[in-house]
Amino acid sequence: MRESGIIAALRAKRPLVHCIANIVTANDCANVLYAAGASPMMAEAVEEMVPVTALADSAVLNTGTPSAAKYAAAKICLVESLKLGKPVVLDPVGAGSNEWRRENIAAILECGSPDIVRVNLAEAEALLGMGGSEMGVDSPGRSDMELRTSVAERLASSLGCTVLLTGECDAVSDGTRTETVSGGSAMLPLITGGGCMLSALCGAFVAVERDAYIAALSAARYWKRCAELAEKYSEGRGPGSLRQSLMDAAHAMTDEAMN
Repeated sequence: MRESGIIAALRAKRPLVHCIANIVTANDCANVLYAAGASPMMAEAVEEMVPVTALADSAVLNTGTPSAAKYAAAKICLVESLKLGKPVVLDPVGAGSNEWRRENIAAILECGSPDIVRVNLAEAEALLGMGGSEMGVDSPGRSDMELRTSVAERLASSLGCTVLLTGECDAVSDGTRTETVSGGSAMLPLITGGGCMLSALCGAFVAVERDAYIAALSAARYWKRCAELAEKYSEGRGPGSLRQSLMDAAHAMTDEAMN
């Protein structure tokens, strides 16, 4: 990692992060990227995927609120990014929730390996073909850290990339290196988009730190510390105040505060 720190490097470069976004969380993802020090571009038309991918420093492919056109755009973006040597983050929202999503997410992964895959436990299990009753939708109480670490390691090895498996405690693995990240706020699961915003942040961090494992680990630490700071800012008033305070925390966070 750079001597000046990854957040300092991010704010110095202000990378352009192209997001094929979940429409439920697109605005929050754009704002958290601005707050962190990056520049968002929210584009998903198939017709402009090639020039947009060429312009951006990294891409984040979020398969929430999917459509056939969005899946087609994600495949084009991944292929073009790999051609150009640009980093890609995949957030396979609801992977395994139904056959159509499973087939389309599998088709994206057949185009090549992203640098980072950001998942919850149920999504990771679905990508591994492990099934389970949740079928790609996370479930409270499934927090056994040994299981989560093992699943992250297996998925990273299977896909040939870095996996950030999020939850109460995050597991980050590239199949060889593995670390857990604790902390955060108990209120974060009460707002929509916490995971999507983290995926967007992974796109910003990997644009300035090409070791995807370090980028994902840094993004996980950054977001946990942001949630802690946001809880202080909001003085425990509730999830609405926390959501607003997350943007302030993302803007205020420094390398020193993160570590």
